[in-house]
Amino acid sequence: MFSGPPADPAAPTPPTGSGTSAASSGTPPTGSGTLSSGSGTPPTGPGLPSATGAGLPSTGPGTTATPPGLPPAGAPADAATIALAAAGLLALLIALAGPGLAARGTGELRIPGAGLTTLLRTVLFTALAVHLGELLAPQLIRPLRSRPRTAARSWSLYAALAGAAAAAGQIGQLAAVSGLGITETYATRDGGLLLLIANGLVLAAFCAASKRPALALAPLAVVIGAEAIRAHPEAYSPEIGAALTVIHLTAASLWTGGLLYVLRTMWLWRGSPVAARALLGRYARLAIWLYVALAATGTVSTLRRLPLDVLLTSAYGRTLLVKMALMAVVSALAVAARRRMLRDTDPAVAHRLARREQAVLGAVVVVSAILTVVPDPHRISLRP
Repeated sequence: MFSGPPADPAAPTPPTGSGTSAASSGTPPTGSGTLSSGSGTPPTGPGLPSATGAGLPSTGPGTTATPPGLPPAGAPADAATIALAAAGLLALLIALAGPGLAARGTGELRIPGAGLTTLLRTVLFTALAVHLGELLAPQLIRPLRSRPRTAARSWSLYAALAGAAAAAGQIGQLAAVSGLGITETYATRDGGLLLLIANGLVLAAFCAASKRPALALAPLAVVIGAEAIRAHPEAYSPEIGAALTVIHLTAASLWTGGLLYVLRTMWLWRGSPVAARALLGRYARLAIWLYVALAATGTVSTLRRLPLDVLLTSAYGRTLLVKMALMAVVSALAVAARRRMLRDTDPAVAHRLARREQAVLGAVVVVSAILTVVPDPHRISLRP
């Protein structure tokens, strides 16, 4: 599987005066129904506004109740910023060093610029996930009755542009490694497909900026198809591998990007726990089918691409084992979040578990990018 847009608008300030709410969403603030962690500290997440002071009931004229343990103003935002910076730095290090570490001691040929290629492919996969997730999530939100009017700010335009830049960067790197000019690189198989991917994402960005963002589905479908073809240059039934990749990449993008948008929306709806819980429930039901598609296509792809005799002695096999371990963690977190959602009326704990699931999915994106860069393991298996 498979990635800084501006932050969402700031959360509404607590009411002052005679107990009237200043929340811009029109949803009355509540004290006990607010989406929060079990410790009383509001949860924070990527791209989510601080909840400090939001939704607190007034205890009288000019007075505002303060929950025990409420951190000082700015603390949640600062913690989220630090966490995001640390996660970004870790992802950068894994992307740059991962291919080399996976191939150490295998005897496989060194891939020039593998670290940079992994980083660029991580950005590309993340862009697809963010954009497809934002096209999916509104379909889950629309049927909900009595939902807040607050909507998460769109990141799809920035994601598409970042993905296009990543594809263009891969073209430049391919030209530098192969010693070809840019025009000559376009004529190569990988260069032509990367050009198609870059143009498709630019067109998707135009759609995202228009009044009909759903039109981006067409260029995004072209991007996924081109990436699936590019990822399978092998001589053994590449069309089957490409078809499996189309399903796998689409399901992974919808799962990762859809969860991101749902979590951002739940944070904005923290004053309406019933609506937030209903939204997470609708996403969870869809995620089950996405998980089935991922498991089925991933298993078949592994069986046809990875000879078992090089599972531990090839960079591909080692990286795949890491991805499988991360997916086991994701699965456990997803099941735990679903159980808590079904058992509790307050979605706070389920929201926290889903945030952790999202963080691990981010690591899966990076590891998946490494899988597309390391050498084909068949070359080792067929070696005398």
